[in-house]
Amino acid sequence: MYLEKINKPNDIKKINKNNLYDLADEIREFLIESISETGGHLGANLGTVELTMALHLVLNLPQDKIIWDVGHQSYTHKILTGRKEGFSTLRKYGGMAGFPKTCESECDAFNTGHSSTSISAGLGMAVARTMAGENNTIVSVIGDGALTGGMAYEALNNAGKANTKLIVVLNDNNMSISENVGGVSQYLNNVRTSERYLELKEGVKEKLGKTAKGNDMIYKISKAKSSIKSFVIPGMYFEEMGLTYLGPVDGHDINAMVRVLNEAKRCKTPVLVHVLTKKGKGFLPAERHPARFHGAEPFDIETGLPKHKKMSPDYTDVFSTVMCKMGERDSDVVAITAAMPDGTGLKRFKSMYPSRFFDVGIAEEHAVTFAAGLAMGGLKPIVCVYSSFLQRAYDQIIHDVCIQNLHVVFCIDRAGLVGSDGETHQGIFDLSYLTSIPNMCVLAPKNKWELSDMIKFALKYNGPIAIRYPRGKAYDGLSEFRAPIEYGQSEWIFRESGICLIAVGSMVKTAVEVREKLKEMGKNVSILNARFVKPIDEELIKEAVSLHPHIVTMEENVLSGGFGERVGAFLLREGIFCKHTPIAIMDTYVEHGNVDILKKEIGLDADSIVEKILTDGEGLS
Repeated sequence: MYLEKINKPNDIKKINKNNLYDLADEIREFLIESISETGGHLGANLGTVELTMALHLVLNLPQDKIIWDVGHQSYTHKILTGRKEGFSTLRKYGGMAGFPKTCESECDAFNTGHSSTSISAGLGMAVARTMAGENNTIVSVIGDGALTGGMAYEALNNAGKANTKLIVVLNDNNMSISENVGGVSQYLNNVRTSERYLELKEGVKEKLGKTAKGNDMIYKISKAKSSIKSFVIPGMYFEEMGLTYLGPVDGHDINAMVRVLNEAKRCKTPVLVHVLTKKGKGFLPAERHPARFHGAEPFDIETGLPKHKKMSPDYTDVFSTVMCKMGERDSDVVAITAAMPDGTGLKRFKSMYPSRFFDVGIAEEHAVTFAAGLAMGGLKPIVCVYSSFLQRAYDQIIHDVCIQNLHVVFCIDRAGLVGSDGETHQGIFDLSYLTSIPNMCVLAPKNKWELSDMIKFALKYNGPIAIRYPRGKAYDGLSEFRAPIEYGQSEWIFRESGICLIAVGSMVKTAVEVREKLKEMGKNVSILNARFVKPIDEELIKEAVSLHPHIVTMEENVLSGGFGERVGAFLLREGIFCKHTPIAIMDTYVEHGNVDILKKEIGLDADSIVEKILTDGEGLS
């Protein structure tokens, strides 16, 4: 009824304030129904319905700006800016993105997808606005989980010194920072942000500043005031950093949030509004199991259970099982995750070996250097992380792990194309940046058995080592090919002549499909399972070139700096000349959508690869 009236930005302001909670209920019902069909981030969005409504009531979009940290909680924002009809295509190829996109709407102020970035981006935009002489309002919304990221504190520290308006909304769905102290806090918020108070404060500072000892008096007054405030204001940490603290406020009380946001708008310097919300609010299964409904697959609304049962284990399941076995066999094995115990498959390890499990929060940089310290202390740390998130710790991998040649194992989940989360989550750069680092060893398994063998090999290895594996069902083909993992050695799967497919990890399965298609055309085709991306198996590559006039390297990674380029550079150094067709992702970012569709679009599917091979191989006997 009321949701039908929301068709463009600022339409919410036409809704009678007595009907705002009815609108909130309709939005929740719409989100539950939509995401039950398409999948998506449900829990975070259900928890921020009223918060988003309050922001849209107070702000004037798109002139005012909202930067959503991570961005997976922006669904209500998309609805309120006229994109309700787009939810039928949410996270589908060519459809609406699951994160804010500046190309999708002028009301999306900044592209996000990774955590702890909103304050930095918001501050930059606020300074640019001030320098341009403009006066619009800029709001950075960040969750208490994202606040564990060091970048957020770097931004807060900088914001406290900036003489510019910026509102930071801390969406706290775990009450992890402080308890609500009630009336005293609300009273002080009202007093400290009232126009009369602010005018008096600025007037006193201006007049005292003109006297001989004015600055000294201002310092003493400020210090005394801070000492008193520290007893009654829960946000003194932020106050000490230079931000005015408002809250905590009930994130499901629209009127209260509108009031505090209007108070925040009156402040001429950075202000932090602390909002308490409940993740998954309004849908009991999401309230009870917030982790399960963080990124949900299509589900049954009545039960909350997935519509499509997982029939076979995925790579994360395989990793989870092997980790528990390794933990039992070796008490020095420890596991580290950056706020992803469920997603990385460490939940069982955590239950079995709680003293050897470390969740460091959303802090990948810290996770890597922490692992380096554990390795220096004689333990065997395994850093379990998604490929796209490991990018954030590139410096720590180089300086703290690889320069010291420490035995840290990186188990990299979601490597390659991950699908519906889009550009910010595709794990298509890891082979390039990891193989650029001296001392690093990089492997990729062809199937579930090889992942198990590689983890065992990595724990016996002495130095930095990374294993990257894809999202989704673990390939169970080629089970008869299980040669022992030996350092730097590849594995022949099929050995013929003519064309040699040298495939990395997940692309071995695709290579089998390509071979079948080429065999139907009468072609002789070999498959070499690379196994090691660094170091490459130079001897077997030489052997492959001697037997085949045409070699094809295949990887689910960008071409630049990847396996194909490493092989090509090796052949050039050795003065070996042959036809080489590299199959990889060209110089682009890959948008959201079904992985099979994406592979076809970028030329990584079997049919596209066959066509490329035949075109490149014209004229070869």
